[in-house]
Amino acid sequence: MALKPLSPVLERLRAHVLEHSVKRGEFVLKSGAKSSWFLDTKQTACSPEGIIAAADAVMAAFEDVFDSIDAIGGLTMGSDPVAYGVAAVAAARGRNLRSFSVRKEAKQRGITGRIAGALRPGDRVLVTEDTTTRGTSLMEAAEQIEAFGANPVWMTVLVDRGGTCAAMAQERDIDYRPLLTAPDLGFGFGT
Repeated sequence: MALKPLSPVLERLRAHVLEHSVKRGEFVLKSGAKSSWFLDTKQTACSPEGIIAAADAVMAAFEDVFDSIDAIGGLTMGSDPVAYGVAAVAAARGRNLRSFSVRKEAKQRGITGRIAGALRPGDRVLVTEDTTTRGTSLMEAAEQIEAFGANPVWMTVLVDRGGTCAAMAQERDIDYRPLLTAPDLGFGFGT
């Protein structure tokens, strides 16, 4: 099956994901579903070429609002390399935003709570994740960001493999822009 053409920025990200992050075999996903392919997108987000491609794609996808974004982050571990990498690459290019993580559970000592990093109350936030199938991690992160007093306004993932997150984001009035989708990689949603 021929892949649909993408912008040069997204083509570079897609090529990296296909070469380094797509695994074939028999897998059980977090959702419990079985699949013949798996995305280990940390192989893209944690490599120098991959995170630069991801940062370029994020900055292009959100070019119209990038200067309005104060912070980028999401639920640890999936968001961490994306959020920190995008923030670092953007800063090197003169576009500043803070990064943070949402812990899976509240810390009881020191700086308590679920937010770790440079998020501030009132920040306008780009919530991120490396891969989503159902969107639950993104929505959990958005809830914690709101509970902290910041505003989850935008949402992105390197790859949306499930196709259900857009409707969930729309219900919460969050602007969702996945960088790549399962069909962009030659697979069906949820397969």
